[in-house]
Amino acid sequence: MNIHVVQDGESLWGIANRYQVPLVNVVALNDLAFPDRLVPGQALVIPSMPPVFAPERPVIEVNAYTYQPAAEAAAEIVRRNAQLTNVIPFVYHVSEDGTLDDLDDQESIATAYAHSIMPIMSLANFSLNEPGADVAHAIFTSPSTRDRLLSAVIRVMRQKGYRGLNIDFESVRPDDRQGFNDFLQYVVDRLHPLGYHVSTAVMPKTAVDQPQADYVAYDYEAHGRIVDFVVLMTYEWGYRFGPPQAISPVNEMERVVTYALSVMPASKISLGFETYARDWLLPHKEGQEAETFSPKEALERAIAHSVTIQFDETAQSPFYHYAGSDGQRHEVWFEDARSAQAKFDLVRSYHLRGITYWALGFPYPENWALLEGNFTVGKWL
Repeated sequence: MNIHVVQDGESLWGIANRYQVPLVNVVALNDLAFPDRLVPGQALVIPSMPPVFAPERPVIEVNAYTYQPAAEAAAEIVRRNAQLTNVIPFVYHVSEDGTLDDLDDQESIATAYAHSIMPIMSLANFSLNEPGADVAHAIFTSPSTRDRLLSAVIRVMRQKGYRGLNIDFESVRPDDRQGFNDFLQYVVDRLHPLGYHVSTAVMPKTAVDQPQADYVAYDYEAHGRIVDFVVLMTYEWGYRFGPPQAISPVNEMERVVTYALSVMPASKISLGFETYARDWLLPHKEGQEAETFSPKEALERAIAHSVTIQFDETAQSPFYHYAGSDGQRHEVWFEDARSAQAKFDLVRSYHLRGITYWALGFPYPENWALLEGNFTVGKWL
């Protein structure tokens, strides 16, 4: 695979001819909606023709969260992304009394098994109306609540066919740090003898004493020692309510990976990988929400407005500006082939366990083409 960055005046026919590949292959691989319209700065994945022997592709674990509330839609998303190791339907919410809500996930689980994808149950302490701190504290400090929760989790896993548990506890109080660690050890002690694996999703820390209150309770060393693998949530620098910037800047992601490697083995680290774009109104106003959509739509929006796509070499992320029909200025940050390759290079250079996507459902064809070119996806079923 090659990545070609479109220059001013280039045509798709000329690019395909330069690489001596069929034009139709370039269109299909990049899922181009407007093959006759390119913009400077657009990154295209170019297939290798004729076939060549690629460098050895390491075997990695590729996981992905799904979030679609409609059962049929969620199952179709899994079906379209069969090159996964594990799928994590999001999410089972836990309440302060240790009870769980339900999730319409049976069709997704059946589809996963049909494609040799292992389904993992997702557990969260937060919801739209509950930030999660009180829920986590109740579970960590009440043995009866903790036992009730794990009994409910085991019941769901047995009934529905889940093979592992992913714990995404957020907004945990700093003074609940040890309680969090003790809870993880309890979960592992309960689930491992039953043949289930356990993983966690953690905020992107760069030091043990990182000052953000919401980050203190994430003890990277303990998570790496206790659970089977850890998902680094290395995204959301470009937060939807914050100022415009790269959503997943590779330089910041690397800082998180470097710290994680100082306290846990690479074989337990799964790099979080977001799959969406954001459009901010300018000038940005505090609390104003950016629009979230797919990288494919971000590219099509750039084409529609005939703007040049720029690339931040430090963040390894594309972005552009445009004016709406009302004259309002916009700033868009998204993912393309170059940013995907930069993240894959992180996984390769640090020999990480693999990648966990947040989340399936945003069209991003370049990513999947490059994933196949860089790695062999491990299948554990």
